[in-house]
Amino acid sequence: MNLNIYFRKSVYLMLALALGTLSSCSEEVNENPLVATNVDASFTITPVAGAMNTYLLTAQPKGVISSKWDTGDGASPGKMNQVISLPDAGTYTVTHTAIGAGAAMATSSQQIIVAQTDPAKGNLVQGGTFATAADQAKWTSVQLSPSGAAFWSFANNSATIHSPGGWAQEGIYQAIEVVKDREYTIDMAVSCPSGSDETWFEVYAGKSLPQPGVEYKDNKVMGLSTWDGCAKEKFSGKLSAIGCVKNDVTGTVSNVVKFNESGKIYLLIRSGGNTFTKDGITVTKIEFRGK
Repeated sequence: MNLNIYFRKSVYLMLALALGTLSSCSEEVNENPLVATNVDASFTITPVAGAMNTYLLTAQPKGVISSKWDTGDGASPGKMNQVISLPDAGTYTVTHTAIGAGAAMATSSQQIIVAQTDPAKGNLVQGGTFATAADQAKWTSVQLSPSGAAFWSFANNSATIHSPGGWAQEGIYQAIEVVKDREYTIDMAVSCPSGSDETWFEVYAGKSLPQPGVEYKDNKVMGLSTWDGCAKEKFSGKLSAIGCVKNDVTGTVSNVVKFNESGKIYLLIRSGGNTFTKDGITVTKIEFRGK
């Protein structure tokens, strides 16, 4: 064989082998060892002794950095040992989202059957799901924007506040009878598929009757506010978990209220803003319960 031909063939062979080796190395380099591949979202459910309809959700800890829990109102950040209360009778699907290294995620679900409603924690809100016309009629519009630029609509077992911006706002409320010195908790499921700017969604439990055209400020309990750092991006979950507005009484983010006399108070939700989300903010499953 001609030596020049033999030499050229040898060079081509070595070059092909080298390229194959480089290709193999490249595939190994592209693998990201920092992203977990075996995140386990399994968890156990344990009834809490002495606490009716209360359960401890315990996530297995291996490879899990943080947890989100969903009992039917949207996933909210929580603890890996999370205590939940389900005061009303029914069947609930609990979903755990486990987050591991590199933001890897996995989910797991289990059902809880609650046989009996807790009589001490019954919901005092009427029509809190907005499911029927009768439910919706339990709420009164306070007409904060007399022009109707901001308004509430009802659909899909929920209520949605819409605003064109420009600081237009609107509120809905209903009266509730409370007992002196008893502690109550307020909560609801809130969601929006897009964020806002200069926007608020606030919940009040005040003694004064809401008046048309007058901004309600009596005993703010909780809410969302872009100035305080929430509602800037899309959200979904319990307001108690994703809200960032401080309670007027406690000075902290808290959904607990207490009153110094028995009688009628007004549960009011008002929302609006300067650059309001185009999709509106949706609320359902509104609760006002004794602790």
